[in-house]
Amino acid sequence: MTAAVMVDHLYKDFTLRHNRAFGIKTRFLSVFHPGKRERREQFHALRDITFTVERGEAIGLLGPNGSGKSTLLQIIAGILPPTRGKVITNGRVAPLIQLGVGFNPELTGLENIYLNASLYGFRNKEVKRRLDDIIAFSELAHFIDTPLKHYSSGMQMRLGFSVAVHLDPDILLADEILAVGDKAFQDKCHKKIAELRSRGMTLILVSHSPDQVQTFCDQFMRLENGYLADVGQYKRIRDERVGIPLLR
Repeated sequence: MTAAVMVDHLYKDFTLRHNRAFGIKTRFLSVFHPGKRERREQFHALRDITFTVERGEAIGLLGPNGSGKSTLLQIIAGILPPTRGKVITNGRVAPLIQLGVGFNPELTGLENIYLNASLYGFRNKEVKRRLDDIIAFSELAHFIDTPLKHYSSGMQMRLGFSVAVHLDPDILLADEILAVGDKAFQDKCHKKIAELRSRGMTLILVSHSPDQVQTFCDQFMRLENGYLADVGQYKRIRDERVGIPLLR
């Protein structure tokens, strides 16, 4: 059986720029004041990450803020390129990662549904068959002809989630996205994820909620300082009674 996601010796580095000079005056002063000169620092966000996710598996990606979780999801989604190593995905990937990815704030919610769906490879006639379900699930019918720039962040997340889960994704990448809306809407999101999982969808979930990870994930991976620090069954976390500290 072909794996859904294969990550092979993945590295990601960023260049951090300190004391960046934006104006002529600042640049001139830096000639005489070494402390004002621009400095560049290499930040190693991910270091030698290797793992495989089989079709239908659900992985909870854990670790403290800044450990590289979101960066890893963005590379798997194809939003960021790796510095070294490779990622192979098999199937349609739906990234629910960053607010506004795949959306145009000047377009209406309706227009953004078509735009976002086109990034998944769907034609307009295919989207049209799913349109009523997408709008109904998002609960945004009253605002669907309003430009996205007038949506709240929660409304944008709801629209993005609704588009993604109604386009039959093979792999869903979710970064804290399941916390959108009120409890009733969250419960609806959880039910939809469970439905997709029952049909064989692969899930990689970043969450700080122990309940979410326990509900949706079979296994966990924990990142620390860009390294893959631990991998195992989620049941082991519960049995060892260290589930909550890992999810801080």
